[in-house]
Amino acid sequence: MRAIRAASTVLLGAAALALAAPLAVAADGPPGAPRPQAPRAKQAGDFVISPGTVAPGGRITLSAPGCASTATASAGIFDTVTIAPGSSATAAVDLDAKRGAVYTVSFNCTGGISNTVDLTISGGATSTPTASSTLLNPPRGVQGGLGGSIGSADAWTMAAGGAMVLAAATGVVLVVRRRSAEGRRH
Repeated sequence: MRAIRAASTVLLGAAALALAAPLAVAADGPPGAPRPQAPRAKQAGDFVISPGTVAPGGRITLSAPGCASTATASAGIFDTVTIAPGSSATAAVDLDAKRGAVYTVSFNCTGGISNTVDLTISGGATSTPTASSTLLNPPRGVQGGLGGSIGSADAWTMAAGGAMVLAAATGVVLVVRRRSAEGRRH
């Protein structure tokens, strides 16, 4: 009997948490609302390339912590890369990149923020990544929250989710009552 009470408590707690999620989303404004600068960003247009020096054919990591929206990075030595909000993307530098050259990488946020960062091509091939990186502003740590995990949260989606939680809770109550009624008959 205690297991049933504990299970009911856990399910009710999960339902309350699920029903509180729309309130957490609403606190930051509607999803997809234009925000040219991420919360806690020191400056709009913070862009990072790591490592700052790479050999032809090497891989680089690109991130745009100053963008609250999708960003793109492009240069003549790799294909255009799309960077999701709060994450990073990798790109492979072309094998025909000129050794010793400095290339300009252009970053653009969906909100209209843009900037450039220089990327240096090393003189010799390296088998391990270099430790240096080009950073416009120091990192600010992890940005918590939902990030890009919710594409859209309209009224129909919230109503459907609430209906599923209600149906699950109702099912649990009916099963518990049926079992307790069967236990009294024996």
